[in-house]
Amino acid sequence: MQIDQERPAEQPNGVETPTKGKKKKEPVNVKKEIISWVLTLGVAIVLSLVVRTFLFEPIRVDGESMLDTLEDGEIMLITKPEYLFGDPQRGDVVICKYPGRTENFVKRVIGIPGDTVEVIRNTVYINGEAIDEPYLTPERNDNGFSMAPFELADDEYFVMGDNRDTSHDSRNMVDSHTPEALTRDMIVGHVRWVLFPFDSIRAIQ
Repeated sequence: MQIDQERPAEQPNGVETPTKGKKKKEPVNVKKEIISWVLTLGVAIVLSLVVRTFLFEPIRVDGESMLDTLEDGEIMLITKPEYLFGDPQRGDVVICKYPGRTENFVKRVIGIPGDTVEVIRNTVYINGEAIDEPYLTPERNDNGFSMAPFELADDEYFVMGDNRDTSHDSRNMVDSHTPEALTRDMIVGHVRWVLFPFDSIRAIQ
């Protein structure tokens, strides 16, 4: 009688011969599995917080105060290392906090520590000289606004929106409606890119 080499021999009663060396499946330790998942989730959360706090973060534009540089609803990429190891520069588009407020605002740095900022009929003067602002759309900066010279201390910054006619910023803070500077710790990130919508991906200058 020949035995098929590809199949185990059958016992006379038709039961297959058990395969040698086959190990029994060990029962799952539910407690260990839960602990493993909790630890994995915890590590992921910690890494996410580290990345968002010290490296980069996506943030959605809410409002029209930065038109036409940024559109309402766009997703920006914010980088942070340069402000951990250095200071904002004039012209940077930044994410910042306002005095007494917890939400984020997106504005452009106009004045840096030691500057004197003045506005005469929508033209901005820094230390007595008019500055070139190619990022502005003229029809969004034509309401005739003027502001007396405002001196910045060693730890103060002056920010404005690019849509000057409708922006609440250092010229007219939301709560006080008077000129008010931001301190260095209120500036938390540098806007570098628009990531979404995909057909509007671009660097921010």
